[in-house]
This record gives sequence, C-alpha cells and structure tokens, in this order.
Amino acid sequence: MTKLTFGAHPFLLGFDQLERLVERTAKAGSEGYPPFNIEQSGENAYRITLAVAGFREEDLAITVEDRQLLVRGRQAEDDAARVYLHRGIAARAFQRSFVLAEGVEVAGAALENGLLHIDLKRAVPEPVVQTIRIGRK
Repeated sequence: MTKLTFGAHPFLLGFDQLERLVERTAKAGSEGYPPFNIEQSGENAYRITLAVAGFREEDLAITVEDRQLLVRGRQAEDDAARVYLHRGIAARAFQRSFVLAEGVEVAGAALENGLLHIDLKRAVPEPVVQTIRIGRK
C-alpha cells in the first residue's frame, strides 16, 4: 500500500507546502522552556503569553521568518558581580517558535510583570468569485 502525502493527493491541488508546515510544527512542539499560553482574544485575534521572568526588553527578540514566529531570549552574564548561595532561577537562553497560518500577522508585543504578550490578528480576505471563460484551441 502506498502512502499518499498532502502534495500527492489528486484533490489537494496547491497544498504541497502543507506537509512541510506540519513537519515544522511537529519539530517546534518539543520545546519546554519558557512556558506559554495561547488564547483567543477576539473573533480574529489571538494572544501568545510567555513567562519570561528575569528577562528585560533588550534581552528578548521577536521575528517572523517565512510564517514562523520566533521568540528568542538571552540574558547578559553578570555572574562576576554576584555570589549565589542558591541559584534556582534559570538564566538560560531560549528560542520558542510558532508557525503562523497564512494571513496571521503580529499586531504588537508588550512585556509586563515578567510576561511577554504577543498579539496576533488574522486578516479576513474578501470573498472573490471569479468566472472563467471557456475558449477554443
């Protein structure tokens, strides 16, 4: 029995990138730090909230590359100035990624009380009806 992929199925024309998108999403889902929430904040709006305690705005970077939202964090090392008796708060770097659907854009981001909020909005396209003329060859 032959396994059909999204791109090879005869009724799914133009969906060949969907398989790559699913694979990329599966790889991104294995990360565990930092913890995050995703909530729907409106009919076409979403909010991702990451717990980034100890990070400042200049320690964080948010980019969108090829429909993939990347959140990176790296704290500056200041261990020389401090002597820890116990260090339970991790100061490790991280990279968290989220695959965005087509038409979803980042509306803004804010850092508040150790939580990084990233607001997303989905642009709703106008429905288009197209009539195709049939010609002769």
